[in-house]
Amino acid sequence: MPPLDVVLTACRIDWAAAALIVGSAVLYALGLKAATVRGHRQSVWRTLAFYVLGLGFLAVLTCGFPGVYSGQLRWAFTLKISLLLFVVPLLVGLGRPISLARAALPPRGVARLNKTLGHRAVRFAGNTMAAPLLGLALFSTFLTPAFYTLRTAPLAEALLTVGVPLLGMMMALPIIEEADFRRSSAFFVVEFVFVFIELLVDAVPGILLRLNGQVLDHVTTVPSAVGWFPNALRDQQLAGDVLWFICEIVDLPLIILMFIRFSRSDKREARGFDDLTDEELDELNAEHLRRGR
Repeated sequence: MPPLDVVLTACRIDWAAAALIVGSAVLYALGLKAATVRGHRQSVWRTLAFYVLGLGFLAVLTCGFPGVYSGQLRWAFTLKISLLLFVVPLLVGLGRPISLARAALPPRGVARLNKTLGHRAVRFAGNTMAAPLLGLALFSTFLTPAFYTLRTAPLAEALLTVGVPLLGMMMALPIIEEADFRRSSAFFVVEFVFVFIELLVDAVPGILLRLNGQVLDHVTTVPSAVGWFPNALRDQQLAGDVLWFICEIVDLPLIILMFIRFSRSDKREARGFDDLTDEELDELNAEHLRRGR
């Protein structure tokens, strides 16, 4: 494992990440200004969460140790990509960028935003049953020779640096903006079953990386003479450990979140029934009985 001073001092400029960070920071600042003019005040802690936790952590992953050594170390690349997909979007989401955009945009802009959020691709990526499959598809490429290309080709690195956090944001939309993805409590039951299955499935790429006795990307040379660099097989095993651990840890808050969302949905539906008059409730019961025949 690397010495602590190497982890703390490793630094480089990732231009794709820099463009993403600067662009996001400027857009958020403009949103804050426009929202203030329209009478909406964003809380200070959400603003700090967006800039310090979200964009700050993105900068650490891409310009710090994981970014510096991602081309040479499989486990550093795996750490960077998995955290870009699972953690950075949640930290950025603490700043509620979509709610801020709604408060800052004029009615026509809000309509365009709502249309974008309602697009089939966004809905698919934000579906709790589909999101784990996207992660599984991405990490399955680590079991092929493409693993080497993804971590060493500059174009692939730039595309992953920008694309993976955006994909993660789409996956995290139901968590970030629950109001846009309300579902019935019955739907959550299906999600529970699927997520428990995914607890086993999304660990498969990490397990295969960890337990395989061959170097799956066929690159067996050590790219550096640095003493703490592991050999190719040990590097692959460490990448499997990292991926396995992160995928399983991320599933735990997902299940907790689903319990919370289920509870909120159930309470919301209960309030809806409480607001019905006796005549409306009788009509619903009659409609239900007619459908059952």
